[in-house]
Amino acid sequence: MTQNTNETNKSLDYSAIRDKERAAMKKQQIRTVILGIIGIVGFLVLWTLVVELELIDNRLIVSPLQVVQEIIVKFYDTNPDGALLPEHIAESLKIALSGFALAVIVGIPLGLLMGWYKNFDRFLRPLFEIIRPIPPISWIPIMIVLLGIGVTSKMVIIFFSAFVPALINSYTGIKLTNQVFINVGKTCGASNWTIFRKVGIPSAMPMIFAGIKVSLGNSWSTLVAAEMLAAVRGLGYLIMMGRTYARVDVIMAGMVVIGVIGIALTGLLELLEKKVIKWKV
Repeated sequence: MTQNTNETNKSLDYSAIRDKERAAMKKQQIRTVILGIIGIVGFLVLWTLVVELELIDNRLIVSPLQVVQEIIVKFYDTNPDGALLPEHIAESLKIALSGFALAVIVGIPLGLLMGWYKNFDRFLRPLFEIIRPIPPISWIPIMIVLLGIGVTSKMVIIFFSAFVPALINSYTGIKLTNQVFINVGKTCGASNWTIFRKVGIPSAMPMIFAGIKVSLGNSWSTLVAAEMLAAVRGLGYLIMMGRTYARVDVIMAGMVVIGVIGIALTGLLELLEKKVIKWKV
C-alpha cells in the first residue's frame, strides 16, 4: 500500500513538473512574439520618420504606407512590368520550391550516406569539394548559355544553391550520432543498415532541418538574383523593372513581398520540424 502511494506521489510530482515546464514554454513563446512585434513596429516607425523628416532623399526611399499602396495596386495593375503581383509570386514560388525540393531530395540522402559509409564518402567527397566553393550566382551565365532563360535554367541554379547546405548539415548530423547508441544497436545484433535507419537518421534530424532552413533561404535569395539577370516574370524581374523605370515604390514593394514570403515559408518549415521531431521539445 505504501509503495503504491509513493508511486502515485512520484507520478503527481512528475505531472506537476511537466505542467510547469509547459507553462514556462508558453510564457517564453508569448514573450518572443511580443518582442518580435515591438521590433517590427519600431522599425516601421523609424522608417516613417526617416521619410517624413527627409533624412534621406525622397527619390531614394518611400514610406511604408506607399509600399503597401503599391503592393495593393499591383494586384490589379500590370504597370510597369506587364504582370500582376500574384503572377510574379506564383512564378517565383514555382521555380524556387522546385529547385529547393530537388536539392533536398538529392542532398540529404547523399549527406547521410557519406557521413555513415566511409567508402561512399571517399568516392564523392572530391567532387563535392570542387562544387562546394563555387558561388551559386556564378552558375547563372553558363546555365543561360546551356539552357536559356526559361524555368529549367533557374531551377538548376536554385538546386546548386540549396544542395550544398542540405548535404553538409546531413553529413554533420549523422557524424554526431552518439557512439553509445551505435554500440547498443550492435550489441543487440542489429545490422549496420538497421542502425543507420533507426539510430543514425533520427539522431541527425535536428541538423537535417537546420540544413533545410539554410537551403530554403539560399533558394529564395538566389532565385531573385537569377530573375534579375534573366527572366520575363517573377519577383526579381519586378524589382529589376522597378529599377529600369526608376520606381522606388515598385522596388521596395518587391523587396517587402520577398521578405514576407520568406518568413511564411520558414514558419511552415518550423511547424513541420515540430511535427517530425516531437522528441526535440
